[in-house]
Amino acid sequence: MPVTPFDAAPQQGPRPLPLFLGLLRSETAASPERRAAALAGLTAYQAARRPGARRPMPVAARAGRATLRDYGGAGAPVVFVPSLINPPLILDMPYRRSLLRWLSRQGVRPLLVDWSEPTPQDRAQDVAQHVEDMLIPLLRSIGEPVALAGYCLGGTMALAAACAVPVRGVALIAAPWRFSGFGAEALGRIDELWHAAQPTCEQLGLVPMEVLQSGFWQLDPARTILKYERFGRLDPDSAQAKSFVAMEDWANAGAPLTYAAGRQMFDDLFSADLPGRGQWRIAGRIADPAALPCPAVEFVSLTDRIVPAASAAGLHDRRELRLGHVGMVVGSSARSYLWEPLARWLTALPHIR
Repeated sequence: MPVTPFDAAPQQGPRPLPLFLGLLRSETAASPERRAAALAGLTAYQAARRPGARRPMPVAARAGRATLRDYGGAGAPVVFVPSLINPPLILDMPYRRSLLRWLSRQGVRPLLVDWSEPTPQDRAQDVAQHVEDMLIPLLRSIGEPVALAGYCLGGTMALAAACAVPVRGVALIAAPWRFSGFGAEALGRIDELWHAAQPTCEQLGLVPMEVLQSGFWQLDPARTILKYERFGRLDPDSAQAKSFVAMEDWANAGAPLTYAAGRQMFDDLFSADLPGRGQWRIAGRIADPAALPCPAVEFVSLTDRIVPAASAAGLHDRRELRLGHVGMVVGSSARSYLWEPLARWLTALPHIR
């Protein structure tokens, strides 16, 4: 069956493409029909039309290379902390799937941390320094205690910051804290990935996004291929197809990590589980969820294949749902199961001056 050559198509991803194609060959070895369907979906994804880029929201504050982008709204400020992995715009997706723009109409003033792109000169900034040298100064620049909300690794960082500076409350969304909860098999694969990539990353001073993406694919290789099979059968002009392209573009984009942030994430968080063992220090203090002096809530998905429910912080106020790691933020059921409960929780927080 003839297929469009990939070198003749726009290279929108997946990144790294050779590894994806190897995964595709492995997952469809026993089914030529599935392989053809996945390749057709991949070609359609690469050739899909993309909307023009939206204008960035105004900058409210800066700290180092990080900025705080203001989404407006008349309510109390809430700083949203995205992961260092993948772009922050998962919280501001197009096609009426922007959590932040919706919240700005619900009595909340969302402010989004944009970590910007590191250079090799930033190689020594680990995850803790991102919190101490960028996130905490951004919080203090607002001039009043704010609420914090963090997604994925951004939730890990938000919780650490809330243990170090006064905040009105902290909400975690699919955020790992007890990294041993990933399980021995997944942790073994993660350790192998870092062992293979670490020497090159040390030379570069950065951990390329492709290293992290390949790790995500290994967590659920069957689904990685199946979604392209399904996409190839969609009407390219349908809302579902447009949302898929937007989500995959987000998943295949993203700045590298600094080398120190990658080393700390793999060695201190995943391997040593310093947060879960009560040994992770931020701003000179042990980051301890049990000692938080403010209201705290965590939204945990029982079907999350990226951040398993067993890795959550174990807060007293735990809201369980059954949506995927990304679907809980932008899926068709996200508004009912995450957006609305989160808005109610944030607007009920006491004001502190």
